Amino acid sequence: MTDKEKMIAGKPYMDSGKQLAGERERAKEFIFDFNSSHPKEYEKRNDIIRKLFGKTKGSFYIEPPFRCDYGYNISIGENFYSNYNCIILDCAKVTIGDNVFFAPNVGLYTAGHPIHYEIRNTGMEYAFPITIGNNVWLGGGVIVTPDITIGDNVVIGAGSVVTKDIPANVVAAGNPCKVLREITDEDKKYYFKRLTIE
Repeated sequence: MTDKEKMIAGKPYMDSGKQLAGERERAKEFIFDFNSSHPKEYEKRNDIIRKLFGKTKGSFYIEPPFRCDYGYNISIGENFYSNYNCIILDCAKVTIGDNVFFAPNVGLYTAGHPIHYEIRNTGMEYAFPITIGNNVWLGGGVIVTPDITIGDNVVIGAGSVVTKDIPANVVAAGNPCKVLREITDEDKKYYFKRLTIE
């Protein structure tokens, strides 16, 4: 297997080879153009994302600056929005559903390194996928670690570090992130804490 095939398959790999280094360089060039664009160049930025990402749907908006490793491992659904400073380390697949919102400084990290320093110092890496369902909101500064699934209709509180799967229809927060409560129809009445929607 090539290092790229190992990377996608969740096996230990080395990222220093010509193929992966070249693909990261390609992504950096797209990202440079994206992040350097004029604020009014909305369509230019979306065209760059369509070329960079593995899959996009019709409507999305990503605020610069944005960073990723490869781009082609990222799939976003309809009506995706990412605020400033999103980082997606997409050494493995990152699949994002419809109507997903990211607050500023969200990081999705599929990549990791061995715990023991002797192995880590060889440059060995690994990567496992991240999957985010539909209608999910990740608060500011949320970090999602490798091999995580977040279910539909979830809200993750600001500053959380997601180290385990989160089931659908819940509010979760903390470091490590834990389920706080279920989301119910009662939540339709309020927009912030106990402030009611008129």
